Amino acid sequence: MKTPHPTTTVDAPPTASTRSPTQQSIMLLFIGLILTQLMSSLNQTILSTALPTIVGELNGVEHMTWVITAFILGVTIMMPIYGKISDMLGRKPLLLIAIAIFMVGSVLGGLSSTMEGLILARAVQGIGGGGLMILSQAAIADVIPARDRGKYMGIMGGVFAFSSVAGPLIGGWMTEGPGWRWAFWLNIPLGLIALAATARFLNVPRPQLTARPVIDYLGMALLAVTTTALVLVLTWGGAEYAWSSPTILGLSAVAVLGTLAFVMTERRAKEPIMPLDLFRDRNFVLTTVAAIATGIAMFGAIGYLPTYLQMAGGYSATTAGLLMSPMMLTLLVTSVITGFLMSRTGRYKIFPVVGLFIIAVGMFAFSTVTLDTPIVQICGYMAVVGIGIGMSMQVLTIIVQNSFSQRMVGTATAANNYFRQVGATLGAAVVGSLFATRLVRLVEDHLGQTTGSAPDTSSFTPAAIADLPESVARPIQEAYNEALMPIYLFLVPLAVIAAVTLMFVVEKPLARTVHGALAEEGAAVASPGDESESAKNFSMPGELVEEKSRSWR
Repeated sequence: MKTPHPTTTVDAPPTASTRSPTQQSIMLLFIGLILTQLMSSLNQTILSTALPTIVGELNGVEHMTWVITAFILGVTIMMPIYGKISDMLGRKPLLLIAIAIFMVGSVLGGLSSTMEGLILARAVQGIGGGGLMILSQAAIADVIPARDRGKYMGIMGGVFAFSSVAGPLIGGWMTEGPGWRWAFWLNIPLGLIALAATARFLNVPRPQLTARPVIDYLGMALLAVTTTALVLVLTWGGAEYAWSSPTILGLSAVAVLGTLAFVMTERRAKEPIMPLDLFRDRNFVLTTVAAIATGIAMFGAIGYLPTYLQMAGGYSATTAGLLMSPMMLTLLVTSVITGFLMSRTGRYKIFPVVGLFIIAVGMFAFSTVTLDTPIVQICGYMAVVGIGIGMSMQVLTIIVQNSFSQRMVGTATAANNYFRQVGATLGAAVVGSLFATRLVRLVEDHLGQTTGSAPDTSSFTPAAIADLPESVARPIQEAYNEALMPIYLFLVPLAVIAAVTLMFVVEKPLARTVHGALAEEGAAVASPGDESESAKNFSMPGELVEEKSRSWR
């Protein structure tokens, strides 16, 4: 396996300003990074409640799914690209570019007069959003040692929790108030603040180029094609097209062949966009498997609960969004507490293992829900799942970052998040497909027994079901319950597998410095796995070096 070219970049030794940034400058930078994370995560959900109004105004109901898919595609494709290039050229210029691209997409969205224009705007937003998501996490690693990083990453996990609830609510409020276009205009002041904070306070050494950077253009192209095919298969399969249709089979073939071509290309590339040497690191492989399983279980579970609450529970869209608050509140609180405990104790392995077992318990509890289950009890189950997610999600990123030296942090962070995003898309697609298939059959069975005729399931809305007589509405609600809730039982093994996988993670001591290792390493040549080891040994006090050595014996 060919290692990356050793003389492309050399990390600059830290200056006094980069070694000892003031607490005030760190906090101001952190606020800016939170805003970048918030913009990206909000825009995954903010249009969900506005879509019916948007497609009505722009006359494009047949293209509705592309408003969401275009953004997801852009984010997923660009994650590894931003991560690798930021390792080569520096985090700050790439983050500024990503924020600017995202703001351009927001302006285009606010000015869109056609569905085609809106979809293009969402794609541009996604291209910038992939950078916002990855570079905000990698930038924290540039200024905060791994030992202290937990509390900051915990708060970032809280941002995700907040946006999951706030996105649909803000989108609904703007749609009913000033108009859905303000969901795009909102990003402009947030983006300007993020630009200013990044430009002023993200002061870290840029890699010193000793040769012209070698950009892996072929790898980028193959990654884009393969990811696009994979996301479309997962998004369209069982919904827009049958799984056995020529379209889905053709896209599946492109995904498989693209993956093989990508692997062959990355083995020969001097600066691969996703170095295969990453997979030589034990912790990276284990956390990647856990990230995929967590993504499937988490997003498969979260994605369809609001629909269930509306269709089976009879709640409005706004109320259904608010009923998700227990999950997001416990996620936020647990994520922050977990981060502070990591920073205080230096231990981290136990948190995601316990968290994933808690997620499994929550999934099992959901599988027992019936129409007669009190809503307070359902909210309690949501809170349990939120605790599990808060204990695991951001910790996986820190494990990956702590396994590689600073010159590989962006690439490793991006790769781990890429696979988590793919897992999330897979979870939403598989759960959605099973849910839809089971729902059609169960509604037909239940209503067929009541009315003697097969209904058109595509015409059901919460308002329509509320207007039906009890004798008709109740069978439909029972069908929704029986279609969704048993699926959660199938997600339990995924959470358990992820937990068991993480038991084999080697708990390497969290580094106490950011740049200390780089000054010692200079231009030393090593594979990413070996490189990370020397980095941590040079950057830690003597007793931690010895403890680290014992952990590998």
